[in-house]
Amino acid sequence: MDQLIIDAIDKGGYLGIFLLMMLENVVPPVPSEVIMGVGGVLVSRGAMDFWPLLLIGTLGTTAGNYFWYWLGDRWGFAQLEPFVDRWGRWLTVDWMHIVAAQLFFVKHGHWVVFFLRFSPFLRTIISLPAGLSHMPKAKFLAFTFAGSLIWNALLIKGGEWLGRYLQESQDILAWIIIALVVLAVIGYVWRVLTWHGRDPDRKRDD
Repeated sequence: MDQLIIDAIDKGGYLGIFLLMMLENVVPPVPSEVIMGVGGVLVSRGAMDFWPLLLIGTLGTTAGNYFWYWLGDRWGFAQLEPFVDRWGRWLTVDWMHIVAAQLFFVKHGHWVVFFLRFSPFLRTIISLPAGLSHMPKAKFLAFTFAGSLIWNALLIKGGEWLGRYLQESQDILAWIIIALVVLAVIGYVWRVLTWHGRDPDRKRDD
């Protein structure tokens, strides 16, 4: 199975990396750790080059985050709230998460967009309050790109190191990749199954 995942990313090339990294920030549970980590394995094998992989993967990350920024900036609270109430189960987020993220963003300022690129849980959701607060677009894109560049570089280097260190132990590499994919899927399914929408009466009171 590990070879299947590696081959799929290898055959998709840099365009496939861009699309996967964009989708990772829009439709869970595609994990960037697996995408960039496998990309690092391919770098160690000479099938991809570090800098094109890093830049294209980071552009994909930025594009995916810009989608949520655009929604917040264009729709605002009035239109975004019913959207989240309807699709929140599949996005694994509810309106209270958005409100909490908005308060966090307002309290800590624009720099959280950069620093939360290193958080596995908040790096995408923070794009919504950035849009809702009408953070300057150029600043949002710059902070998102810079933070994502550092994070993706670490993931690629980690995958590259694993690819070289475990070159003679492909079974261990297989289990690492499989474990990451399984954990991501289990986490997403658990969130979907345990998600609770807001009570309609409570919503009217909000």
